[in-house]
Amino acid sequence: QVQLVESGGGLVQPGGTLRLSCAASGGDFSSFTMNWYRQTPGNQREFVAVIKDDYSADYDDSVKGRFTVSRDNANNILYLQMNNLKPEDTAVYYCNVLWTNYWGQGTQVTVSS
Repeated sequence: QVQLVESGGGLVQPGGTLRLSCAASGGDFSSFTMNWYRQTPGNQREFVAVIKDDYSADYDDSVKGRFTVSRDNANNILYLQMNNLKPEDTAVYYCNVLWTNYWGQGTQVTVSS
């Protein structure tokens, strides 16, 4: 059983930065492809970023050039560095193990002046 716990969300002004973390336990984290998703009220979760076990990464076009996904396999932690945040980035952010139903509880990011 894999457990995922997100942290690092908060309230930030437009143009600000946040770094989200996702701590994983109960599995071989280094072998997982990990996703970040986000969700706003009334909408489905949408893909944000993915990082494979070989550290290759991809992003949704809406965050390319602003967000960076990374991983620390020694400590089983997934990160999402978010720069130049925009109000439309406001959402609950979730981490996920690809092709599984393992999700964290989410962390709220609010971008507002």
